[in-house]
Amino acid sequence: MRNLIIFLLCLSLAPASAQTVPKFNGPEWKPPYNLPLEGWGIERFLIPIDFAPQINYEGVEDLRFTAGWGDLKSKDYWSYAYLWYLNGMPAINADSIATNLNHYYDGLIARNIKKRNIPANMVTPTKTTLEEIHISPGDLKTFKGKIAMLDYMGKRPIILNCMVHLRRYKDENKTILFHQISPQPFNAPIWQKFKQLWGSFKY
Repeated sequence: MRNLIIFLLCLSLAPASAQTVPKFNGPEWKPPYNLPLEGWGIERFLIPIDFAPQINYEGVEDLRFTAGWGDLKSKDYWSYAYLWYLNGMPAINADSIATNLNHYYDGLIARNIKKRNIPANMVTPTKTTLEEIHISPGDLKTFKGKIAMLDYMGKRPIILNCMVHLRRYKDENKTILFHQISPQPFNAPIWQKFKQLWGSFKY
């Protein structure tokens, strides 16, 4: 009788175990594209993004950080790039990108307020301005603009220059948005590094 009870208990637990979804492992995830590291830091996580659930996409965010990204004294402070590898063919234009970047950085700041003891009166909404520009080689569309936000690391306002590249792969039903971010002016050396990084991208 005891063995029968154990057997029935195992049967009742089997469906729940079969439905367990493995946790996403960013470092071990094998992307179907090549985006060379070039000595930069790397981080990956799933979309929807936990700190910006308003961004209505599904996929993976793949980040590349300069060595000086978090160093206030570095010329590459706040300079990094991130690729959104998205399922489907969502409608994307300058307005939708700007709105999503506002959600993204507002959420990122909110996540750091308590941890970094940021006064409430210092926090202001992120404001992104973006326009479509001449198309970079291989892009479907290319955008350029600015992100005015709170630098939660330096506890001061900051303006980040940004370029966003849109590509679609209809056969795989995938969309790619590649973001290049830096407070450095567009003629600074970091933008040449961004250009090289994106130029080496292969799907």
